[in-house]
Amino acid sequence: MSVATGLLGRLRPKTRRGRNALLGYLFISPFILGFLFFFLGPALTALWLMFYDWNMIREPLFVGLGNFTKLFRDPLFKQSLKVTAYYSLVSVPVGMVMSFLLALLMNYKTRAIAFFRTLYYIPSIVPAVANAVLWSFIFNTEFGLLNAVLRGIGLSKIKWLQDPEWAMPALIIMSLWGIGGGMVIYLAGLQGIPEPLYEAAEIDGAGRLAKLRHITIPLMSPVIFYNLIMGIIGSFQVFTAGFLITSGGPQNSTLFYVLYTYRTGIQYFDMGYASVLAWVLFLIILAFTIFVFRYVGGMVYYEDVGERA
Repeated sequence: MSVATGLLGRLRPKTRRGRNALLGYLFISPFILGFLFFFLGPALTALWLMFYDWNMIREPLFVGLGNFTKLFRDPLFKQSLKVTAYYSLVSVPVGMVMSFLLALLMNYKTRAIAFFRTLYYIPSIVPAVANAVLWSFIFNTEFGLLNAVLRGIGLSKIKWLQDPEWAMPALIIMSLWGIGGGMVIYLAGLQGIPEPLYEAAEIDGAGRLAKLRHITIPLMSPVIFYNLIMGIIGSFQVFTAGFLITSGGPQNSTLFYVLYTYRTGIQYFDMGYASVLAWVLFLIILAFTIFVFRYVGGMVYYEDVGERA
């Protein structure tokens, strides 16, 4: 006990600066440990497994570039990329526009506005599994709520989750259920815009559209840019909807890239090829992020430096 006490005494910083530094490291230690054990460790393991054939039972067998050549011959790899790209190109812009318009609506100071903000935000924090169960009922062909509404207005029912042409639009509609998360971020940005700017614009005769175009959107561009980046990254990582609602069907029309990676590694026990798929996804997301920063980041206006990035 005395040895341990003496060791702790020697490790304890003697200065205020050292104690503050130690306290800071203690506070960031959960993130550091999580990064090391749940990201960096698995990422390096996957990097090593790319050159091996391993079914999680026997010893890994070195295959060199065999997993990479398999990638270019795999039709499901191309299909999963196509499905994920389609989902991303449609859901991200539509979700951003709808959440921005909703934030504009929720920015008005009226009675019970806090209730409506909460009402629109709650769906974004509902667990993914509960969302999947709810929307499976809504999209059910025979007794689903959506088809009941269609029959009520005289339209024929739609096989939302059984028709390859409608399955992906159905999941895109489901993704719009969570626009409340983006709405909150936009709302925080809108409330940070100085009110005197709008008052000066009104004095100059600017209408609502002019104020939106020349004041709101430019000052909100950093927030829009942030939501764009996060939306792209999130859309390429969609898994739960395809796994729980459609299982990648029908006819692989909802076979998302992450779902295919999961099937390859966990269901088909091909961890080497799954590692290749995982690293390819990382490179794809990295490439899109760099592209957006390069060609969209230049349109972002930062008021504090008075210039565009």
